[in-house]
Amino acid sequence: MSDTRSRGSRSLFGLVGDVPKLVKNLVKGEIDLLKAELIGKAKIIGLAAGLLVGALVVLLYAIGVLLTAAVMGLAVVMPAWLAALIVAVVMLIVAAILGLIGWKRFQKALPLTPKRTIDSVKDDINAVKGMGNKPSSRPGIRS
Repeated sequence: MSDTRSRGSRSLFGLVGDVPKLVKNLVKGEIDLLKAELIGKAKIIGLAAGLLVGALVVLLYAIGVLLTAAVMGLAVVMPAWLAALIVAVVMLIVAAILGLIGWKRFQKALPLTPKRTIDSVKDDINAVKGMGNKPSSRPGIRS
């Protein structure tokens, strides 16, 4: 029934009393909008991921066919077992090289502890507490 009164005649306390309800409705509306947007994007991403997985499966089969063609091509000039052995050895060498490069890159990332971030947070805590002279040098941040 208070809605029938004009807004101009409402008291300041009445308007301030409506603020929590309005904020609650605003936050609820924003959360609903966020959910709807994320669900829509999740559906698109799910379909895209499915298509990419399908493309990857076809690509793996195509690589198998190409390797078979390489064995058959070499079998024209040498025995088939030797052609298959040569293709397999080349594949093992490529796999070993890729594996070693990947292992070295993986070791660069170890340990997984985010040391720079931890140091930065410690500096920030010390700055808030008033301890310490100045933050340690962080890339991209001037003191």
